[in-house]
Amino acid sequence: MSKPKALREQSSEQLQSSIAEAQNQLFRLRIQRQTERLEAPSEIIKARREIARIKTILRERELAASK
Repeated sequence: MSKPKALREQSSEQLQSSIAEAQNQLFRLRIQRQTERLEAPSEIIKARREIARIKTILRERELAASK
C-alpha cells in the first residue's frame, strides 16, 4: 500500500499503470475469495482503498489542469 505523498510524486502514466496493477490484484483476490483460498480478507479492502487513492490523485490533477 502506497502513501498518498509517494503517489503524488509519480507521473500520471505511472499512476495509470499502478491503477491497472491494483485492479488486477483486486480481481485475483476476488477470485481467491470465491474459491475459498483467500487467507486475509482484509487484502480486498486494502486493494480497494489503493485504487481509490490513485483515482483521487488523478482526479485532483485533472481538475487542476482544467483551471
